Amino acid sequence: MKKNKGVLILVLLLLVVAIVLIFNNESGTLKDEISAFAIDDTASVTKIYMADMKGNEVLFNEVRPGKWSLNDSLIARPEGIKLLLSTMSKLAVKAPVSKSSYNTVIKRLATTSVKVEIYQMVFRINLFNVLKLFPHEKLTKVYYVGSATPNNLGSFMLMEGSDIPFVVYLPGFKGYVSARFTAYISDWRDHTIFAHLPSQISSIQVEFPQEPVESFRLDKYGDYNLKLKQLGTGMAFDGFDTTRVIDFINAFRNIRFETSFQKIDPNHIDSIMSQIPVNIIQLTDVSGQTQKIITYRRANLMQASDLEGNLHPYDVDRLYALITDKDELVIVQYFVFDPITRPLSFLLGNVVERRGK
Repeated sequence: MKKNKGVLILVLLLLVVAIVLIFNNESGTLKDEISAFAIDDTASVTKIYMADMKGNEVLFNEVRPGKWSLNDSLIARPEGIKLLLSTMSKLAVKAPVSKSSYNTVIKRLATTSVKVEIYQMVFRINLFNVLKLFPHEKLTKVYYVGSATPNNLGSFMLMEGSDIPFVVYLPGFKGYVSARFTAYISDWRDHTIFAHLPSQISSIQVEFPQEPVESFRLDKYGDYNLKLKQLGTGMAFDGFDTTRVIDFINAFRNIRFETSFQKIDPNHIDSIMSQIPVNIIQLTDVSGQTQKIITYRRANLMQASDLEGNLHPYDVDRLYALITDKDELVIVQYFVFDPITRPLSFLLGNVVERRGK
C-alpha cells in the first residue's frame, strides 16, 4: 500500500511538471516575441557578450555579486554594468517596423548592429518559482541592437530567429537605447588606478626626475607613525605639515585615468617614453604589492595659450601615464593627479599649493 502511494505521488509530480512544460511551450505567441527583449530577473544574469560588425567584442562574466570581469583580463565598471542590466530589464516595444521602412532597417541591422547574448542561471525544474531544482547556466536571449530611429526616441532591434524588427525604447527615457549597447572595451573597463584606504598603505614614493630635490619616500608604520625622507640624500624630516601629509595619503582612495587607447602607434609610444618622466609614483600596500605609475608630458594638441596669447609648450590639462604592471599607456588629468604628486617642499610646508606642470 505504501509502495503504491509513493508511485502515485511520483506520477502526480511528473504530471505537474509536464503540464508546466507544455504550458510554457505553447505560450510562444507574437506577444511573447514582442516582449522577449526584456529580462525579468537581472540577478540571474551570469554572462553577457556583445560584438559589433567592426570586430569589437566584450565579454562580461560575473565574478561575484556586483563585480564583473571584462574579457577575462580586466575589471568592468560596476556603474556601467548596473546601467546595462537596468536597461535590459526595462526594454519595451513600441511597434513592429513599418512595411515601408522594413528593407532599410533590415539592411542596417545586417551591417551596423551589435549582437547581444545573455546567459542566465536557470533551473531545469521550476514549479511556480517555489520548487527549483538543477540550476545551470543557459543562453537565454540573443538579439541585435541597431541604430536609433529618426526621432531618436527608440532603437531598431531584432530577435535572433525572427524576421520582424521592432522599435524598442525605455519608458520614461527620452533617447535611444542603442548607445548603451557598445562593444568597445574602453567604454566598459574600470578606470581605477589607485583605490587604497590609508590603512592599506605601507609606503609611497614620488620621484621628480626633472627636480630630484623634490623626490621623497613616505613610510607608514601602523596608523599614526610616519617617516618622511628625501630620496637621493636619505635625509629624514621630523617637522612636516601633518595636515598636508594626511591629505596626500587620503588622495590615493580614488585615482582614475581619463581615457585608454583602442589602438596606438608603437612609434608614438616610443616617442612618448623617450622623454624624461614628469613623475614616477610607487605605492606599496601592507601585503607587499607595489604599483608603479610613470607620467609623461603630452603635446599641446588643442593649441591652448596663456593670457598673453603665447602657446603652452605642453598640454596643461592632461598627461600620459604608463601603468607598468599592465604595460599600458593611458591619459590622466592634472586635476586628478595633482593631489598625489605633491613635491617634498609642499609636504614640508615650505611652499603654497601648486600644480606639477
